Amino acid sequence: MKVFVFNCRRFDEEELFVRYAEEFGMELGFTEESPTMDNCNLVKGSDFVSIITTVITAEMMDRYKELGVRMICTRTIGYNHIDIGHARSIGMAVSHVTYSSDGVAEYTVMMMLAAVRKLKRIQERNAVDDFRLEGLMGRQLCDLTVGIIGAGAIGKTVMRDLSGFGCKVLYYNRSPSPEADRLGERVSLDELLSASDVASLHLEHNEATHHIIGARELSLMKRDSILVNTARGPLVDTEALLDALDRGAIGGAALDVIEDEFGYYYNDCRGMDMSGHVMERLRSRPDVLLTHHMAFYYDRAISDMVRNCFKSMKALEEGSEVPFRLA
Repeated sequence: MKVFVFNCRRFDEEELFVRYAEEFGMELGFTEESPTMDNCNLVKGSDFVSIITTVITAEMMDRYKELGVRMICTRTIGYNHIDIGHARSIGMAVSHVTYSSDGVAEYTVMMMLAAVRKLKRIQERNAVDDFRLEGLMGRQLCDLTVGIIGAGAIGKTVMRDLSGFGCKVLYYNRSPSPEADRLGERVSLDELLSASDVASLHLEHNEATHHIIGARELSLMKRDSILVNTARGPLVDTEALLDALDRGAIGGAALDVIEDEFGYYYNDCRGMDMSGHVMERLRSRPDVLLTHHMAFYYDRAISDMVRNCFKSMKALEEGSEVPFRLA
């Protein structure tokens, strides 16, 4: 059995793919290129294809099937870059992965702390030898109410980590969670947004959650509140967020993900004209802390991503239940 890997990063993933291919008894092929219609033939002779957050069109999927591919494995938790409906219609298996949630939760709390202590503004002033205090007063997390939107694995881990800071924790989830109930109080989304000093998103992106934070929701938030998103960019209506920030309707945002990040994040974009792009509009603001989808990027997670891809492939090969199967 053979797996072909797109976007294989030589500086961190290649060693893992080589190790786990040997462990699971699979032949390996890889490229640093992203998958396109022009390079579909690279997968010829492969049973499995591994991708990251690169769009797989229906046309590409059809071509992969013609070339003998049985499964597409995305080594990410998110999978909105794959047309799952089309995969089901043509009998193409699709899986995603899971990984330790602790690192993402830690990164989320780090962004909360950086935002409430105005770290971006401090660093900007420090870089130009402006050491005045005016406008830099922060707040203590223990004095604040933090709202967690989505009490899945990562959301609950963030709640657990926040318990050590002594802040009040609220959470919104479609269904009750006994574990989350031990860590915070379950409220409606509107109640959470109205009461929270920090609101943090931990949801999948789908039709139901697209722009779950829009103009109406932002209007409910406190004028000094902070919106944190380490989940998926399209959960937030970016234009509505920029408008709310312009009007001073909320205090700031800490964003690890944004809309329209595909094609930019994880690429060397030095020399590109970014003027007018939503990324430039956000990062030029002193009240927005922006990182380029990095919450997932820690050693254990990268190892989990690669190994869990192989686990799904091996399960399909052996005819057993495929973990993390989507189609």
